[in-house]
Amino acid sequence: MLERITDRAITRSTKDSMGYEPTYSGVTSFLRRRYTKDLTGVDVAVSGIALDTATTNRPGARFGPRGIRAASTNMAWFGGPGHWHMDPFETLSVIDYGDCFFDPGKPHEIVGAIEAHADEILAAGATLLTLGGDHFIAYPLLRAYKKKYGPLSLIHFDAHSDTWREDEKRIDHGTMFFHAAQEKLVDPEHSVQIGLRTHNDETHGFNILDANWVHEHGPQAVAERVKQIVGNRKAYLSFDIDCLDPAYAPGTGTPVCGGLTTWQAQRTMNGLVDIDFVGMDLVEVAPAYDVGEITALAGASLCLDYLCILATRRKKK
Repeated sequence: MLERITDRAITRSTKDSMGYEPTYSGVTSFLRRRYTKDLTGVDVAVSGIALDTATTNRPGARFGPRGIRAASTNMAWFGGPGHWHMDPFETLSVIDYGDCFFDPGKPHEIVGAIEAHADEILAAGATLLTLGGDHFIAYPLLRAYKKKYGPLSLIHFDAHSDTWREDEKRIDHGTMFFHAAQEKLVDPEHSVQIGLRTHNDETHGFNILDANWVHEHGPQAVAERVKQIVGNRKAYLSFDIDCLDPAYAPGTGTPVCGGLTTWQAQRTMNGLVDIDFVGMDLVEVAPAYDVGEITALAGASLCLDYLCILATRRKKK
């Protein structure tokens, strides 16, 4: 008989395995993790950044954190995801820290607000799993991470390079990795972009495994190549949901045909357990364009895969 527990997001401890409650009711924290600002003993703080003013096509990613959280309740079941054969929350202390606050009427303050939000979490000894929001949020997050870890290897899943050169620093979700490379927040030589299918004449030194390469070689080869590029360096994972083909992720602002399947992305993630990740963002989920929550569900699933990577590494130590 099922245990009668509801609203586990406000009743559970910070380190507690998955457990059943109705998927269609209750507080929709990410995977029913506890909502709290207490970072004591926390390994991973899940946090949303509801920004979409940097989009160049369809807005709506500000609703991404809410959509991903809602979809994730369908996955908070006993035992964890079947393809990992583990419950990551038996190993990791994970909370839902809520969302980053900023005033959208003061765009000049947004970068600093996001950076300070990340600083606070990192200073407490936790790492971040960030739910976007548009992809620009990766830039202030990387600024915070640079202060703690130095330049990182970037593992970037996307349909677009997001490295367009510009003379001034704009709030734009297509240019932030150009600035990240210029400011040495990331090390392009030991970074990799996966799934690209739009053209940019300049690579800025990033290694690129475009969508055709992924389709022709398969997820295992992608994972092996990523491990060769990154080695034992600390890495940051940035996953734009439009890396997936629109058939699997229609709910996004700038969809591009010919992308990865959800299985290809998850299988690649499954092969990255040897990477020393220090943080992740999952961005560009725009629920207004979604169909049956499949984009939000894909995003939530990839975030859970990331937590399983962290838990697997922890168990190996």
